[in-house]
Amino acid sequence: MSHVQIFDTTLRDGEQSPGFSMNTEEKIRMARQLAALGVDIIEAGFPIASRGDLEAVQAVAKEVRDVPIAALARARKDDILAAVEALKPAKSPRMHVFLATSDLHLQAKLHLTREQALEAIGSMIKLARNYVEEIEFSAEDAGRTEIEFLCKACRIAVESGATVLNLPDTVGYAVPEEYGAMFLKVREYLGDPEHITLSAHCHDDLGLAVANSLAAVRAGVRQIECTVNGIGERAGNAALEEIAVALAVRKDSFGVATKLNLKELYKSSRLLSEITGAVIAPNKAVVGANAFAHEAGIHQDGIIKNPLTYEIISPEAVGVPSRSLVLGKHSGRNALRQSLKELGYEASDAELAECYRRVTSLADESKNVRARDLMAIAHEVIRRKAVAVANEASSAA
Repeated sequence: MSHVQIFDTTLRDGEQSPGFSMNTEEKIRMARQLAALGVDIIEAGFPIASRGDLEAVQAVAKEVRDVPIAALARARKDDILAAVEALKPAKSPRMHVFLATSDLHLQAKLHLTREQALEAIGSMIKLARNYVEEIEFSAEDAGRTEIEFLCKACRIAVESGATVLNLPDTVGYAVPEEYGAMFLKVREYLGDPEHITLSAHCHDDLGLAVANSLAAVRAGVRQIECTVNGIGERAGNAALEEIAVALAVRKDSFGVATKLNLKELYKSSRLLSEITGAVIAPNKAVVGANAFAHEAGIHQDGIIKNPLTYEIISPEAVGVPSRSLVLGKHSGRNALRQSLKELGYEASDAELAECYRRVTSLADESKNVRARDLMAIAHEVIRRKAVAVANEASSAA
């Protein structure tokens, strides 16, 4: 089965989201966990951004030896030399050089002609190859670049020494069909060379980052750039955990695999949340608090009988300790009976009915019922009845 590389940019693009900055020690902690997760490449930072970021990339490169380390650089000499310095300790370094290729970016932001852009791509990749063997080129805003010019930019990058071509949907504008078609056209133009890896980097401005990344895989892309919890600029990047599970659950459809240890997904998510202080939305796929929580009675009944009825992957498979049957106004009697058993209470049908009445009444008032609330209800309904029966028997004796 074909292998899709996971290029993790949590420490670079992810860190660029407002309020998500990490210091060197935090980057090292996260990088170690990413290595345990089994990512193929860790992009550790943007060295030209600050001396601190450069030193953080160096520190990550020294600490994490079994995963290639990448550093980002604009197609500028100073950027590349800063990245070279940052990558010196890396056992397997990768230089990630980028330049915008859309007319909008070239004209409004960079004030470059297309010819000047092509010259910069070629000369800066050649410069980088003097220091680092593995070069990735990213055509920023590729999704809004005129396709013929994008193909030319990719050809120049390959001829100059790049072995990875990243065509990002920088502003989250693409839809899956368009994004996949772009890669197919570039592959056709280049003659589909075996030594070139195509890469996808998608943002989530329209909520399509994961869908676009998966469309790219269908189009022959064999590297996906993503972040833990989907953090990143604006609405974020494609979420690593969602891509990983989608490719695992639907491997029959995609025909590819990653080398990720899925059992480390939840731990990775929680560590990042701890480091950044950013709370994960309860309904977040795979790692959210509600991802394996069930409140509706019909769902709870199905889960009790066979978890596959409402779970396409088990919580344990992604490192979540266990599923939860949440007691609320939508809950069913079977879930309530099981919850009572877990607390040590065996309820008769009549007792269950009374507990159910009280639970739904409480849920209407407080939205959900906590374990201590259920214990109080069970104690009052079941224990008191047992005491009353025992007293009655004693009196009769």
